[in-house]
Amino acid sequence: MGKYFVVFRVSLAERMVYRADFFMSTFLRFIPIITTILLWRAIYDGADQTEIGGLHYEQMVSYYLLIMIVRAFGSMPKLATSIALAIREGELRKYILQPIDYLTYMLTLRCAHKLVYFVMSAIPYTLIFWICADYLPGWPGPMMFCLSVLTLTMTFCIGFAINSLIGLLGFWFLEVATFIHAFMTLQYFLSGHMFPLSLLPKSVEQVVTWLPFAYETYYPTLILLQKVSVDEALRIIAVQFVWGVVVGGICLVAWKRGLHRYAAFGG
Repeated sequence: MGKYFVVFRVSLAERMVYRADFFMSTFLRFIPIITTILLWRAIYDGADQTEIGGLHYEQMVSYYLLIMIVRAFGSMPKLATSIALAIREGELRKYILQPIDYLTYMLTLRCAHKLVYFVMSAIPYTLIFWICADYLPGWPGPMMFCLSVLTLTMTFCIGFAINSLIGLLGFWFLEVATFIHAFMTLQYFLSGHMFPLSLLPKSVEQVVTWLPFAYETYYPTLILLQKVSVDEALRIIAVQFVWGVVVGGICLVAWKRGLHRYAAFGG
């Protein structure tokens, strides 16, 4: 594991080189939450209801605040693209020849990226959560806090596995941009990122919640929102674990089979 620790430190240093630009881009990502809060205020006023999709207005605001935390763990920007590009341009061969596992190497890089992201976003997160403190639920108890940490960890694992699997399609397809676009679209609509899945008709919600997207964003957000019991939270984390194992296993199979057809074309 020593070599992966070195990779982690190097990646961490690389991320910190352009820390001012990284901080500004991170800070600007929080601006859309203001428009989202105002939009839902208008929706509640227009509907003349105090509860929509099982959530009061204050809970809806806190839902979108907490979903930023969950998405920060589960989102893997450019991971699939970088893996597919390494396969297509022949860059993958240098990793195959080295005594490292490529997927573990990419996981280490992603861990370093997340660490820098949370350090840089600490100030805007603190500012926004302080301004919207009245909307947020109280601090969870020890048990729910541990479950929240666990569900966020599983969110990270599922997000990494799914994005890696899409990137590994580069072994079979010259261009994977279409798959990435389709995945991002489905994820945005079916993960609860755009709106809580409780707004869907019950029949549709039941189908959607069987997909891994809901366990990558929607259900972890409900745990952070303290809208579920401890037993329900444990069930959600168990399903997350199953999805992580299933997608991770498929990812490993795709990696091994892809290597058999890899020709290392390119420079």
